[in-house]
Amino acid sequence: MSAGTDGTVDELHGAVDRLVHEFAGVYPRETVAECVHDSRARLGVQRIKTYEALLAYRFARQRLRAGAVVSGLLPREVPEVLIVCTHNAGRSQLAAALLEQRAGGRVSVRSASTVPAPDLHAGVRETLAEVGADAADAFPKPLTDEFVAAADVVVTMGCGDACPVVPGRRYVDWDLPDPEGAGPDELRRIRDEVSARVDLLLHELLGA
Repeated sequence: MSAGTDGTVDELHGAVDRLVHEFAGVYPRETVAECVHDSRARLGVQRIKTYEALLAYRFARQRLRAGAVVSGLLPREVPEVLIVCTHNAGRSQLAAALLEQRAGGRVSVRSASTVPAPDLHAGVRETLAEVGADAADAFPKPLTDEFVAAADVVVTMGCGDACPVVPGRRYVDWDLPDPEGAGPDELRRIRDEVSARVDLLLHELLGA
């Protein structure tokens, strides 16, 4: 597979090296390299451009960790939550960032989409920053089998039947407005609605 410029080739090799080191004893190098290149292809070179190696690394890292949990190669130490919306650009990113902030490491959170957008909706990062939630490194990513299989709870928002159903998982649908095109005040209202549902889910998962 062509990786574009020589710099990108080197960066992809570096991504593989870092993940091989992180998952030493879990995955062979060939599996890691295949996941990195597949993740890059799924994200789409035309969309991520300069950051393709970095985002491929981050996406592959999440996929490898999810796959290791499913296969028992890594322990399931905390509840695994997957949050899915149509584009992974607004509602699911708001929910993932708020859940990560509130959980403080007590829950593993992933978000994905059925049809990834080029980037987050305008203002999502800013409205999260207002409440101290960090989404600086967030980016839309496609739904994968590893993500669904690893999840204990799958939260869906507007993606209908496009999200595959795996027996034994708990599915929750949150009927929330799409923030695409919303102004600052509307974004804050949506964020606060998401926040209330996140708090309830966290209570259900962890108790008081």
